[in-house]
Amino acid sequence: MSSTYPTRWKRPPQIIKDRRWRIAIQIGIVVYLVLAISTVDVNWARVYEGLERGQRFIMGFLQPDFTSRWRDISNGLVESLTMTLTSTVVGVAISVPIGIGAARNIAPRWVYAICRSIIAVSRALQEIIIAIFLVAMFGFGPFAGFLTLSFATIGFIAKLLADDIEEIQEAQAEAVRATGASWWQVVNYAVQPQVMPRLIGLSLYRLDINFRESAVIGIVGAGGIGATLNTAISRYEYDSAGAILLIIIGIVMVAEYSSSYLRKFLQ
Repeated sequence: MSSTYPTRWKRPPQIIKDRRWRIAIQIGIVVYLVLAISTVDVNWARVYEGLERGQRFIMGFLQPDFTSRWRDISNGLVESLTMTLTSTVVGVAISVPIGIGAARNIAPRWVYAICRSIIAVSRALQEIIIAIFLVAMFGFGPFAGFLTLSFATIGFIAKLLADDIEEIQEAQAEAVRATGASWWQVVNYAVQPQVMPRLIGLSLYRLDINFRESAVIGIVGAGGIGATLNTAISRYEYDSAGAILLIIIGIVMVAEYSSSYLRKFLQ
């Protein structure tokens, strides 16, 4: 039987076939980049000073100080871990009904519209913006960080869970419906077994994201290790800042390897 694959390579068709237009577009892109870069107001004296500060920061990172500010670091670390765990648990618990309601194939149209609107609002706002708003409402501290991470978790988990539910094997759901099962029984016996491994993996992934985000939102006053890092940098204690960054990197690596092993074990 002759092969259906081509034996000779053929260049794919070009979008713009006229060579003169292609050259003109390339020249236009280069000119635009040059003009755009020329509009950037660069203070070279400040750049030079920044390089010196950057060098001091790198030296502090290479010589981290875990002892002088260990009390503040440990308190910030406990706050971040507490915010991470509680916000992930609460966010996932709220995300499950919203994700089910946002699945077009199992939810009524009006419920679908409401749940998709909630997901859209949660995904439209960055964590740092939500943190600034909640800090202004509830003051500085981990409570604002907990609310921020929970809100972000809802949009993340509910969106992906709803997409997974819409991609389930409909034959299994139809088989359960054919037995006279109720809507809740269809969700429990046809939908849940298909999406549960994915939900567990997403929850572990979000746990990792929430810890990293807790270091970011702490800079605007939402508590956690980020607030300690911001204080160390503002005081030019780069050795303590390097120690905090190393702790963050270490915890993220441990969480990454642990979640990968757990997902592999569940599958």
